[in-house]
Formats: sequence, structure tokens, C-alpha cells
Amino acid sequence: MTPFGRTLCAMITPFTPAGSLDLDGAQRLADHLVTQGCDGLVLSGTTGESPTTTDAEKSALVTAVRQAVGTRATIVAGVGTPDTAHTAELARTAEKAGADGLLVTAPYYSLPPQDAIEAHFLEVANTTGLPLVLYDIPSRTGTRIAPDTLLRLAEHPAIVAVKDCSYDFLSAQKLISRTDLAYYAGSDELNLALYAVGGAGCVSTVANVVPDRVRAVLDAFDAGGTARAAHLQQQLTALIEAMRAGGLPGAVTAKALLPALGLPAGPVRPPLRPAGPSATARLTRVLDGLTA
Repeated sequence: MTPFGRTLCAMITPFTPAGSLDLDGAQRLADHLVTQGCDGLVLSGTTGESPTTTDAEKSALVTAVRQAVGTRATIVAGVGTPDTAHTAELARTAEKAGADGLLVTAPYYSLPPQDAIEAHFLEVANTTGLPLVLYDIPSRTGTRIAPDTLLRLAEHPAIVAVKDCSYDFLSAQKLISRTDLAYYAGSDELNLALYAVGGAGCVSTVANVVPDRVRAVLDAFDAGGTARAAHLQQQLTALIEAMRAGGLPGAVTAKALLPALGLPAGPVRPPLRPAGPSATARLTRVLDGLTA
């Protein structure tokens, strides 16, 4: 089951040199990503710098990207906040702006217990007519969406998918086998591994830079070329590692590489800081080695 497609890009949010939202750049980048193989775009997620964009910017971004890609790709809007009421408000706004689905994190910072996390997701699920992707990323939220909680939430008709950044591969396999949830790898090094055990695809940061190559891995596997798929995934390893190295978030490393490809990016917003010259040179060398 692939409710939002197979190859989704966790798209960066382009900014102007002055730091304001670059809607023209977002449209150009979205069009490029879809043309190069992405069948879904996740906006205002971790890589989209959602903590530092306003509610109005998030809505405007969905509207602009919808205009750019039309029906060629799905749009999943990130609406995760630590406040249930605010998350529900963002969900309603995203639906009006034209999103196809919602990406919802566990509430962060306050460390709620599992019954409160479950109630949070159910509140959002009942707020709009859009399907939900539950985003399990405890390294960012401080709270795991426990497997038993996911089993219960899977019974809600609007909760259809998980973006998995838990690094708990066994639990992911168990939930794939016991539910109808579509499992998307949220960590690029696990794209093929999760897909091979029944995952739906990936939500990829690396796809900002090489969307065609990220898709090619899944295409090869679907065509029965498992050795070919493994080889293509292995080719991406150096870039995946480089885009996570040195403590730099994916938003920083993707934005360091995109200008060299002639694609819009702009600066990151504080508290993030741009990659320095040495980090950018290292990233560029790795990308050049992959695409040579």
C-alpha cells in the first residue's frame, strides 16, 4: 500500500538571500523534484525547517507547491507541534491550502505518556478529512510512538502511514505484518531494507539532491533486480553519510549542495547555521564522485 507514492522527498524550504520565504524557488524546486522521479513531496518537515517557519508561511508553501505540481505528485504537509490545539489548527489550514495528507509528530518537549500521545493523534485525525502519516522520530521529539500505541492507532481510518525514524527495524517489520499501515523509511540508509520487507517507500532528504537515484533503487527492486537495487543503494551510501556527517542536519547539507545544481535553496534560518566552506567542499566532492 502506497497512499502517497513510493519516492517522497522531504523537501527543503527555499528562502531568499534575506531569509524570507521564496515561493518562486519552492515552485521551481518542486517541479524539478517531480520531473526527476518524486511522486510525493513532504513540506514543512524536519528538513523543511518547520520549527522556524510561521503558520502563514507553511500554508503559503502548500498552496504554491500545489500550483506547481498539480496532480503529478502528492503533497504531505508537516503540522507537528507540541500543542494539540495548534496542531489541529495547522491541519485544518493545510487541508484548505490543498494538501493531500498530514505529517504529524509525537508532541515534543513535554514528554507526554503514551495514552496522551494516542489522544493527540486521534484529535488531529478527527479534525480534517485528510489521511495522516505518523512521524516516529524520538531523536527529535524525545518520545517514541510505542508499537502498542501504533497498533491501536492503526484502527483509525484516517491514520494510514508511518514515517519511521525510530531505528527499530524489528518493530517496523512486526507492525507491517500486523497492520495495514504504509511504512515509509525516514532514514535514507534504510530505504531499501524497509522496502524489501514490505515498506511503502521512503521520505528522503537525499532526494533533494539526487531524486532520480533514490527512485532508481525502488524501481530496480520492483523490477525484480534485487542485486541491482542493492548496488544502487550502496552507491548512495557515501552521499547519505556525508549529508549526515559532522553533526550537520539534512536541511543544512541539502542547502549546501543545491546551488551547485542550479536549484533554489537560500540560507537556513537560525538557530541553524550554513555549512562552512570545508564542509561544502567535502559534500560537493562526494556528490561529484557519485554523478561523474
